[in-house]
Amino acid sequence: MVDSVTGVSSQTSLTSSLTGNQAMGQDAFLKLLVAQLRHQDPLKPQDSSQFVAELAQFSSLEQSMGINDRLDMLALQNRGLANTQVVSLVGKVATVQGNLVTVDGTGVGSQVAFNLASDAEKVTVSIRNQAGEVVRTIDVGAKGAGNAQLMWDGRNDAGVVQPAGSYSVTVTAKDAADQTVAVTQETKGTVTAVSFDKGYPVLHLDTGISVPVSDLLKVDSAK
Repeated sequence: MVDSVTGVSSQTSLTSSLTGNQAMGQDAFLKLLVAQLRHQDPLKPQDSSQFVAELAQFSSLEQSMGINDRLDMLALQNRGLANTQVVSLVGKVATVQGNLVTVDGTGVGSQVAFNLASDAEKVTVSIRNQAGEVVRTIDVGAKGAGNAQLMWDGRNDAGVVQPAGSYSVTVTAKDAADQTVAVTQETKGTVTAVSFDKGYPVLHLDTGISVPVSDLLKVDSAK
């Protein structure tokens, strides 16, 4: 409430209203300013220094709000450009972080790829079906640090061709001191679709797996 004699709010001044409400727009500010001037005491007019300070504060606030609006607009534009670039991956062969491989049930091999953080004296690859059963164990032997690949022929340990579908791969590695070596597993597939419903781009591969675009490691031309 504005005091009709002193022109000063019984609780807050225009300055405190500004600082207390960052969302105050130009119209609200002008209405409050006019009300303050209208109800000021003729014998004690509005202090000019306070008036100038309030105008300066509003100007600074208005500029800040304008900058925030422009930054929000730029962020939306950048997001749109990024999404457009991700969509262009459809039809491309992507190598992503992941541990799934797919076979067609005809005995055609599937590549298993991984990256070793350091040299390993012993590397073992275990392949499991969708029931979680180990169908194949491959003793790779020693491998140097970096990227490595091998082909799984789609058969179990007894040489029987496994049914078509996706299989999970677990790679374990030990160094010469029998210490665990960090492994990053990779998988490859053709990007069939991109979705954005999770708030970030997700790549869907023809192997049946879906990964966030942040897990993308490499892109090749279509097969």
